[in-house]
Amino acid sequence: MFAQQVAAAQPLLIGLLLLWSSYGKLASPEEAEKTALPKLVGENRARPAYRAVGVIEAVLALALLSPPAWTAEALAAVVLGAGFTGYLSYAKVVVPEASCGCAGKSAKPVGYRSIGRALLLMATAAGALTASQGWWSAGPAALVLIAEAAAFVALSPELDRYWLLPLRRLRVRLSHPLAGTASNAVPLAATQRRLLLSPAYRAVNGLLRSDIRDYWDEDDWRFVSYTARYDGRPATAVFAVPHGDSDSVRVAVVDETSGQTLYRPALLSLAG
Repeated sequence: MFAQQVAAAQPLLIGLLLLWSSYGKLASPEEAEKTALPKLVGENRARPAYRAVGVIEAVLALALLSPPAWTAEALAAVVLGAGFTGYLSYAKVVVPEASCGCAGKSAKPVGYRSIGRALLLMATAAGALTASQGWWSAGPAALVLIAEAAAFVALSPELDRYWLLPLRRLRVRLSHPLAGTASNAVPLAATQRRLLLSPAYRAVNGLLRSDIRDYWDEDDWRFVSYTARYDGRPATAVFAVPHGDSDSVRVAVVDETSGQTLYRPALLSLAG
């Protein structure tokens, strides 16, 4: 009985997920140019194809959320999930620099998380195939959707700025040795220019593996973080850039997993 209720609840989660995904495609069709679609269907057809997928997602979502409950709707969601998995796998291999374009605006390349999300969509849709009643009859079993929704969030790079980046920021604040930063009035571009000209940046430039990943302000400093690699270990390079007249930019490289400080150039050598 409980398994049947869980199966019945799946269309609610799938429908809401597809509505979110379709909105991103229909509201920002220009995102198609960042995906693998230009390579797959041609540059002139990329936007129409992107919009078409958004329309299909929206129609299927409304069908899943509206009575009655049909097995055909769940089966269509399984096929859609399989299609997404195949497309993302293709994009990762053929156009590795392309973004997912799955939902919302994200310039991140297709990764295993996006593929995992497509597989999870296919799995939840497959679970809904056995449903004999609508999601509105799921009762307490609908609480299972909370854990499933959390899994979808964890597998969605588009949502990282709402939970993952704040967690990384907190970990860096608690673990790295550079305490303090600055006012939001200073443009990020101005901070970046000062940073690129600093001895601190030159000292660790060879370790950096990304552009600016995150930044935040505290007191009279701005912290800027980059993805880095130190002795083969994934790391985060954190720069402390003062907003005043001082040129004393500081940097520390911390282990991505443990938060241990791996490298911190001496201030005297940076000043020279």
